[in-house]
Amino acid sequence: MKEHYCYMDGEIKKNEECHLSLQDLGIQRGYGLFDFFRVKGNKPLFMEDHIERLLHSAKRMRLDNALNIHEIRSSVEQLIHLNRLDHSGMKIIVTGGDSPDGYSISTPLLSILQNPLVPPPDELPAVGIHLATWNYQRQLPDVKTTDYLMAIWLQPWMKERKADDILYHDQGMIRECPRSNIFMITHEGHLATPAAGMLAGITRKNIMRVSGKTGIPVTERNITLEELKKSAGVFICSTTKRLMPVDQLDGHTIGSELSRKIMQQVWDGLLEMEEAPQ
Repeated sequence: MKEHYCYMDGEIKKNEECHLSLQDLGIQRGYGLFDFFRVKGNKPLFMEDHIERLLHSAKRMRLDNALNIHEIRSSVEQLIHLNRLDHSGMKIIVTGGDSPDGYSISTPLLSILQNPLVPPPDELPAVGIHLATWNYQRQLPDVKTTDYLMAIWLQPWMKERKADDILYHDQGMIRECPRSNIFMITHEGHLATPAAGMLAGITRKNIMRVSGKTGIPVTERNITLEELKKSAGVFICSTTKRLMPVDQLDGHTIGSELSRKIMQQVWDGLLEMEEAPQ
């Protein structure tokens, strides 16, 4: 079996040599953050955008004092060269480090993992997914934390409802899915996405860039759950999915010919961005 390498605490190591201390705040209190991007061959996709968001998250979590951008870039390049994976996911993790009392932040620990990843399909999925809604607002929603407690706890509930994913709302105001942003397509052919209370995804950012090039109007604003159900179409987006149509919301059927046409335009634009020099 081919050996894979990771980066931890200033060194490139074999995966089996990388271990997190039981004294680390990531273990003791779940205090940590991460970012994740795809790598096509030796090409990291939108890495600078992801590093920028990682640094924002680290500053908000008070874990930025030991981070070095050059170190991150250099370590990513080394891992790509050593692991030689056709398609992979690169995860950069920052935890609170070994804490003397299990509560105080000490020196943050930086780790980088690269693992094989099945790429998204070449074509826009013909069949969409079913979302089930749950009233929940994440703490520090602009930060990509390692805390996925609610999403994991809700898995049995989600499966009972034969749903594929969960959509969070805050008293009827749409927020996000646990690992995806959401867009609504209006009957006028416009895109709308929540403006607050969620993580600003990189694919979300790229979709707004695509919209600017294609002339599809897009707004960031408050969206109610009822408005979403009455819309022309809905899709979610993320690094691993690119774009995924939503066919049902709490059992309510959503979708139209217009929405499908717009999703295809967005999909094609995202593919072009991946192929462009970065």
